Amino acid sequence: MDISNKRVLVTGAAGFLGSHLCDRFIAEGCKVVGMDNLITGSLNNIEHLFKHENFEFYHHDVSKFVFVPGELDFILHFASPASPIDYLKIPIQTLKVGSLGTHNLLGLARVKKARMLIASTSEVYGDPNVHPQNEDYWGNVNPIGPRGVYDEAKRFQEAITMAYHTFHGVETRIVRIFNTYGPRMRLNDGRALPAFMGQALRGEDITVFGDGSQTRSFCYVDDLIEGIYRLLLSDYQFPVNIGNPDEISIKDFAEEIIKLTGTDQKIVYKPLPQDDPKQRQPDITRAKDILSWEPKVARADGLKSTWDYFRSLPEWEIIPRSFTSA
Repeated sequence: MDISNKRVLVTGAAGFLGSHLCDRFIAEGCKVVGMDNLITGSLNNIEHLFKHENFEFYHHDVSKFVFVPGELDFILHFASPASPIDYLKIPIQTLKVGSLGTHNLLGLARVKKARMLIASTSEVYGDPNVHPQNEDYWGNVNPIGPRGVYDEAKRFQEAITMAYHTFHGVETRIVRIFNTYGPRMRLNDGRALPAFMGQALRGEDITVFGDGSQTRSFCYVDDLIEGIYRLLLSDYQFPVNIGNPDEISIKDFAEEIIKLTGTDQKIVYKPLPQDDPKQRQPDITRAKDILSWEPKVARADGLKSTWDYFRSLPEWEIIPRSFTSA
């Protein structure tokens, strides 16, 4: 489908994934409206777009009424804290952007007759009893645990999105995003990959929570953006997992980082945080069948690109903060 000249709203535009989406739609010839309240995003991620005639930016919190003048063809809702270090610090804002923010944007999509894609997450599966996780699994989530503010915000987001689709006829798409990495991640955002690389840059030992046997499956950002793009343009309204099924234990992943960075770090172990998922691996059968999508970038190549990006950051950004193995 040729989408050149289509007008696209991307919320969370100054964040890791939002900024890459802005780049993709600009490259496709779209007119892009970026929106972000900058609570976790950074203008550094999109400053290269401000000179572009097809890009405009709104500094706005989508939890409040959203108004965008003119036509809109697509809305991609990526505004949300996404790391434990953030949503544990700002739990109310996390719940509001997933609930009120999604409600506001679905209302906007209805008025504008725009197609809306929401960024859900593998966290809707909680600490799963099914492995790998497929879209028909309903999850094992603790709604009142420390991660509940994020998990339940996303689960509600899916529910209200489907309600607007079935009751109001809004065209909607739902992507369930598994662990993603790449340039523009915040070095100290609390997740395993940036945490490990940050410790390498600071010459610290790598911290692994639990015994390191918990698993994650890491998808490079370019692959993820391609999957999201295909889902948006598809005719499929139900949730689709987008992630890399190449599963690895956190301990083995830490050893990969040590080898990549060429440091002589040791691995130190700390207690596992409450409700930390023991397994995380996407079943991407649906994405393969419906979108003809699967990841292409090998982890070794993606990690090298990410490490090169982190090494290019100014020294003041390489500061220690607490983190988890999410």
